[in-house]
Amino acid sequence: MNMRGALAVGALLCAAGLPASTGFAQSVKPEKTDVAIAVGGKTFMIYLPLSVTERLGYFRDAGLNVEIQEVNSGTKSLQALIGGSVDATAGSFDHTIQVQAKGQTITAVVLMGRYPGIVFGIVKSKVPHFHGPQDLKGMKIGVTAPGSQTNFMVNYIMSKAGLKPEDASFIGVGGPASAVAAVKRGEIDALSHADPAITQLELSGEIQAIYDTRSTDGVRAVFGGDYPSSVLYVAPAFAAKYPNTTQALVTAIVRGLRFMDKASPEEIAGLMPEENYMGNKDLYVAIIARSKAMFPADGRLSRAGMENAYKVLSAFDPAVAGANINLGDTYTDRFVEKVPREQSCPDRRTG
Repeated sequence: MNMRGALAVGALLCAAGLPASTGFAQSVKPEKTDVAIAVGGKTFMIYLPLSVTERLGYFRDAGLNVEIQEVNSGTKSLQALIGGSVDATAGSFDHTIQVQAKGQTITAVVLMGRYPGIVFGIVKSKVPHFHGPQDLKGMKIGVTAPGSQTNFMVNYIMSKAGLKPEDASFIGVGGPASAVAAVKRGEIDALSHADPAITQLELSGEIQAIYDTRSTDGVRAVFGGDYPSSVLYVAPAFAAKYPNTTQALVTAIVRGLRFMDKASPEEIAGLMPEENYMGNKDLYVAIIARSKAMFPADGRLSRAGMENAYKVLSAFDPAVAGANINLGDTYTDRFVEKVPREQSCPDRRTG
């Protein structure tokens, strides 16, 4: 990094209330320094805080050697944690509720996405025939993977129209590039997905957005209230055995969130590898600008958001509806609360 770049990053870190040096070390040493994190699609905008944290070296500053293992869906990343092949997962908060309904417990330790950022759109050839959610019956609907949050959102929309999940065909289309390809090839009638794929398809006129959860108003229109999205979750046994390691993970991610809160879309985009741009950096910058409201600056998950997610899942998932869910086991804020507060910067008015 050249001197001008270093000064710019230092100023941003200071604005974010964090030291400009790389020495943001914990006062206690992580018990486990090598940590594997699964994520179902690293280039999805909802997981941008994970990439920002990694690219800025914040995991390393916290004393960790983090390996991010990318799998092809949120369902697979959940399975990786349950199966014990990773230590933590960047995934949907929904999963913490659904696995509890099956007799298991995983706990979110930091919120990365305030909104799902999912958009449900109809392909242009089907738009004239769509008049409301009742018309989803019989459609071929693309989702990242069956059982993912993109699938859950459509299930809930259908439930409000009296439809059941089996009234439509859900097709796993994977990540951004393969989702765009599925639309272009005419393999699906509708798509529930996230940026960067959605904006690309909107601008080309190939889909028309019907339900959009990239904003507060859009989230409340679909879900009737706040709805948390991406979190970092772990098994309770991991947090109990490795509390310092868990704290290091949370501290690093909150540091990344604070950076994003103060940084411009151009600065955030500049941290990412070129393959994230999907051939159009200006479009990628515009997508980040549109998405910034999705990311919390403090990593906290509200009780209202947890309760609304439980209500939504209960509407279409019989296992959740029939279970006695303890929301206190789905999230803990004890690690977020221990992240160092903002620190003062030198007064630039003095020499």
